[in-house]
Amino acid sequence: MTASTAKIIGIYGISGCGKSYLLEQLRHHLGPDRYSYHDGSQAISNAVPGGLDVFHGMTAAEKTEYRERAIRNIRNECETTGKSAIIAGHFMFWSEDDDFGQVVCTSADLSAYTHIIYLDTPISVIASRRDNDAERIRPSCSPSHLAKWQSAEKTQLRTICLENGILFIALLDPFAHVVARQICNFVGVDYETNMTIAAKKLDDILEKAASVRRDRPIRTLLFIDGDKTLAPVDTGTQFWKVHAQHHSADSGSEVLECPLKALFSSPMGYSFDAFRQAALLYVEVLCNETSDKFQCYCTQVSSNVSLYPEFIWLLRSVSQNETLVPIVLTCGLADIWMDVLARGFGERAADVIGNEIAKGGIVVTRQVKADLVKYAKEVHGLQVWAFGDSVLDVPMMINADHAVVVVGREHERSKSMELELGKAIDEHRLQAVQVLLPENEAIKPRLDVNRLPIVRFKDLDFDPSVSDRKGELVLHATARPASKLLMTPTRDATVAGPALREAHRQVGRYLATEFVSELVGLETYSISHVQKRGTEGYRLRSEATTTIIPLMRGGEPMAFGVNDVFPLAMFLHAKEPAELKKHHVEGRDTIILVDSVVNSGNSVIEFVEHIRGPLSSNIAIVVVAGVVQAGSVKGDGLLAQYMRQNHNLSLVALRLSENKYTGRGGTDTGNRLFNTTHLD
Repeated sequence: MTASTAKIIGIYGISGCGKSYLLEQLRHHLGPDRYSYHDGSQAISNAVPGGLDVFHGMTAAEKTEYRERAIRNIRNECETTGKSAIIAGHFMFWSEDDDFGQVVCTSADLSAYTHIIYLDTPISVIASRRDNDAERIRPSCSPSHLAKWQSAEKTQLRTICLENGILFIALLDPFAHVVARQICNFVGVDYETNMTIAAKKLDDILEKAASVRRDRPIRTLLFIDGDKTLAPVDTGTQFWKVHAQHHSADSGSEVLECPLKALFSSPMGYSFDAFRQAALLYVEVLCNETSDKFQCYCTQVSSNVSLYPEFIWLLRSVSQNETLVPIVLTCGLADIWMDVLARGFGERAADVIGNEIAKGGIVVTRQVKADLVKYAKEVHGLQVWAFGDSVLDVPMMINADHAVVVVGREHERSKSMELELGKAIDEHRLQAVQVLLPENEAIKPRLDVNRLPIVRFKDLDFDPSVSDRKGELVLHATARPASKLLMTPTRDATVAGPALREAHRQVGRYLATEFVSELVGLETYSISHVQKRGTEGYRLRSEATTTIIPLMRGGEPMAFGVNDVFPLAMFLHAKEPAELKKHHVEGRDTIILVDSVVNSGNSVIEFVEHIRGPLSSNIAIVVVAGVVQAGSVKGDGLLAQYMRQNHNLSLVALRLSENKYTGRGGTDTGNRLFNTTHLD
């Protein structure tokens, strides 16, 4: 263990709760290799010349100084040894004669501690220990005062820990093995290990799905958020309502009135630690009220969740597509959503990746969602759709190939989403659409429909490739009348310069309209009808995150024609692959490479290799060409073999030619386009 991974874990609780005894038990359970063990009073004694006798005679300010010195000594030791420290300490002392307790926790404690485990030992047990402790004489305290003291400590510590980024859990029956398990989790789990577990979960789901889809490979993944996306309810809020309803006054455990809002509005925000703290809140219930009660709460919540009918239709529809896998990716409890799906479909219509509290599994955060999208695209080579409703879903939408914002009733949907969504569109070039649910109600859309077009589920096309749609990777118009008309001026020896460039531009317009739109797909957006009413228009799917790259210089005129049809696309000149940099393709959904003539395909392959290698491994690429040598895209042709081995790569051409002649001088297309035949 390195110093950077060392944790400082406080064991707190009122006098007589069993901190010292537990510390010795933990020493036995966890051993000395990774942990050091400290009694808070002894640490202060070691820091004060003369020990505790001198310390007790000091002023309050002097005591604070030595308390801070003691915790700094422990922290320095951790930084030197790399061990995590476990400290049995005091938060406050409270005599029954005093109106208020004396807080002895210092600012140095709050800056040092990473975790605090509070021993919420039953008052009857504490009172008995205090009365029968022959080794330590404690001031007399009534059970009612002990209860008031304990309640004050827990309440104040919860708030202070949130404000200072300290993870907190209160355990009703602090058995050594339970506390030791929590400490191991504190020390052993960071974002990277959590993400590794999440990625393995996705691997297992895809492996299982592939085992029953032997004939057709999986091409598309649907990541669907749970709360307020699949259904209009928030299962986290519902869990804590159910918990409060079932909690009895004599149960001995604490009632937490939906603590999630306070947590995520604290300085922790939506950090990884914030989601771990949320998980600890559920662990408290699991540990303090038994696993059966915890499962009972989950079951009651799930029984009251009604999925949007549109999502029921969607999940049933996609279940018929063997190339597609839907996964509910939720920051909520996995147990609840698995039960919801089982209730709605008899058997689960989708797998679930969510927080697995009872199993000690993963914590799903908004960053985990975003990174799982990247992992699915880059490692598994899948096209990813992301469905979500809140700020927790925006990062995964930005990383996805296609994003769908689910918009519910105004009083049920996220209030903070509007601003975050607008920033994602403006700053991160998010190209998303919105669905208004339920469809049979007049739902107010988010933002405006030009920035966030409205679609219906039945309009969504999850098919990622030509091979699924047409059974071929190459589309061409060789035998069509349109091709014969368009190619005539391009082959006419008397046509050159501006006239030839215009002819190539017309070819680009035709290929973009006829074929590229089919390959990439379309999306709807709102336009003003000439009859003074709103209607739907169409544009290339993710047009604003599409880049058109002419292979210079022969591809430029045709590329301008493609750009005429897709005016929102970025236009980028490139003579050599090396001229394309990472920032040119970051955030892009589709690259359209345009060349007038493709012979062997070597130039195209060089560009694709450069883009797919160091720049973006999974971006969709469409090659647009006027003429392609038929031999390169048929059978064992170089380009044919390459395209079969690379997903999300396709080609469209005006015509395929059996002629293997390569132009020179006056027959070179580039020279004819720009009247430079005399220079060759």
